[in-house]
Amino acid sequence: MVLIRSTLFNLLFYGWTALVCIVLLWTFLLPRARMLSLVLAYLRSIAFIERVVLGLRYEIAGQEHLPHTGSFVVAAKHQSAWETLKLHLILDAPAVVLKRELVKVPLWGWYASRLGVIPVDRGARGRAVASLLDGARAAVTQQRPIVIFPQGTRVAPGVYRPYRIGVAVLYEQLGLPVIPMALNSGMFWPRRRFTKQPGTIRIEFLPPLPSGLERFEAMVELERRLEAATDRLVIAEGGPATEPRTPDPAP
Repeated sequence: MVLIRSTLFNLLFYGWTALVCIVLLWTFLLPRARMLSLVLAYLRSIAFIERVVLGLRYEIAGQEHLPHTGSFVVAAKHQSAWETLKLHLILDAPAVVLKRELVKVPLWGWYASRLGVIPVDRGARGRAVASLLDGARAAVTQQRPIVIFPQGTRVAPGVYRPYRIGVAVLYEQLGLPVIPMALNSGMFWPRRRFTKQPGTIRIEFLPPLPSGLERFEAMVELERRLEAATDRLVIAEGGPATEPRTPDPAP
């Protein structure tokens, strides 16, 4: 049954996505806010297909920790492509940090650029930090939330990857609240897997990091909180705990 559901979902997901990307090309002529409203409709349709075909739902906890106005930083775990499809449904027009190569992908990258992502040059450390801060400061002037994946890539449940310096740079340079976001999406929508599992994905926003920490202290505190909360959500679904490691601040 899981294989049949996954096959049907993948056919619908990729077919519908390709069609929408082509049909909505004309929206590049619209203001970004109007284009975003149509993209949100597409994202809601994907969530509907997930519920009906896969039996996959999601629940959010801790939204009281999100500021009601102005910019803030969400430091999110990244286990799956699933959360990239939900960030705009959960947050108000977020500026998502991603590697610059992704905005060069035909169609998908064009839409991402139009929606105001923050592309980062992951070559030399100096260029990466400069491009991150430039994009983040532009998002702050627009009063948009900023989303960064501290490990820089998708990481399967139970697998350890060191946290990269980018999130600490934002914490130190912007002076904004940094809210960790834990999840267990990798238990249902695994990385590079054809099959998806039914169930309920949990997303949990944690209290913001304390202000005034040194850069390394902020990274240690973020990793401690985020890994513990994520492990709790993963273990509740029968998944593995992540072995604690000493955080590595190197990019």
